[in-house]
Amino acid sequence: MVGGGGGAGEPLRRAWGYHPECPGCRVDRRNEEREGIPYTELSLIWLVTVSSTLPIQSLFPFLYFMIRDLHIAKQEEDIGFYAGFVGASYMFGRALSSVIWGIVADKYGRKPIIIITLISIIIFNTLFGLSSSYWMALTSRGLLGLMCGILGPIKAYATEVCRKEHGHLGLSLVSSSRGIGLIVGPAIGGYLAQPADKYPSIFSEKSIFGRFPYFLPCLCISLLAIVALLASFWLPETLHKHTQDMVLEDSISVEEGLSGPTAEENSAGCLNLFTNWPLMSAIIAYCIFSLQDVAYAEVFSLWAVSDRKYGGLSFSSQDVGSVLAFSGLFLLVFQILVYPSVAKSVEPITLVRIVAVTTITVFNILMNDAVAQDVRASANGVAVTLMSIFKAIAPAIAGAMRPPGILHAEHLHNHRSCEHFQAVLR
Repeated sequence: MVGGGGGAGEPLRRAWGYHPECPGCRVDRRNEEREGIPYTELSLIWLVTVSSTLPIQSLFPFLYFMIRDLHIAKQEEDIGFYAGFVGASYMFGRALSSVIWGIVADKYGRKPIIIITLISIIIFNTLFGLSSSYWMALTSRGLLGLMCGILGPIKAYATEVCRKEHGHLGLSLVSSSRGIGLIVGPAIGGYLAQPADKYPSIFSEKSIFGRFPYFLPCLCISLLAIVALLASFWLPETLHKHTQDMVLEDSISVEEGLSGPTAEENSAGCLNLFTNWPLMSAIIAYCIFSLQDVAYAEVFSLWAVSDRKYGGLSFSSQDVGSVLAFSGLFLLVFQILVYPSVAKSVEPITLVRIVAVTTITVFNILMNDAVAQDVRASANGVAVTLMSIFKAIAPAIAGAMRPPGILHAEHLHNHRSCEHFQAVLR
């Protein structure tokens, strides 16, 4: 990987040899000596990934009620419009910064990005729960997405912290832990929002949880992020960092002209990612999947909590959280119990063609296998950026479409409009 003083890919690192001061070399040496699975490191990756995923969809069960209580919408039909922008702000912020975070991770290391992300979750997710205005909620979610640059680096890290034959297990762990986060997140948001109304014997209306009814789920997620932050200090850095002195010393024993890539070569390598068709095809398919996934979560949440007279289900935030949590359970079970054994005998491209339920994990494998290790975090950063753009568009469009699609009773009385709306939901 690219280091602070110039890095290299696998063949070049082998030419340079082993450097005790280099964290990447130490991890490689340990992986060579240890044939088993690094359960400790993978467990920490699991905790970090779950903590960073929980905030993504935890707001959807209570977003409708939050926008209503912030009194930004002049009429109930406009709540979905404003909710769409709050739902999109996280992904919009992440789209702006993911490539940058990937490049930074390739230059300075994966561990600093992990720590920065967890700190940002602690700060901005807490502020979101304490939002007293619509613009505070919108800004805090946007900043949270802007500072959460962990997705690309953590995928690269999961393949580097273990032996090559266990790399698919590392990526599967990232996907499954994100699946857990996307299941537990809505459940936390649904069950813990408005605690003074749901659990009056425990939470008083005059308490902070009564004055800020959406603070408790955000606080619980932030507390878990604190635990993950403390645990992340035990994660070893996997980036190879060879100083110029080390390179000069080893260059005596290798062919003349063998050196680390220059800044111009690194920039060219990042630009070349966009001409890597196997990588870009996997990213495009992943983006399309992400678009419909987030649009479903947004549309379903806003529709389910709408009053029955408008064609909704009159669900509570707790009901929405339960449905969203249960809907992701099958994917989690599949990724944990079925996918690891299937990946050993079937090529990734074949899996993509056979079954769509494994798209997230398989696309991650395709994207990581399509590029060299020294630009892997950057490639994942490009993927996260494009994916985040699609995920930012999805809730904004879904929220904007909702008023004419759901709340206007005269549309719902029209049989043809009802059929069109059902087709959109599918």
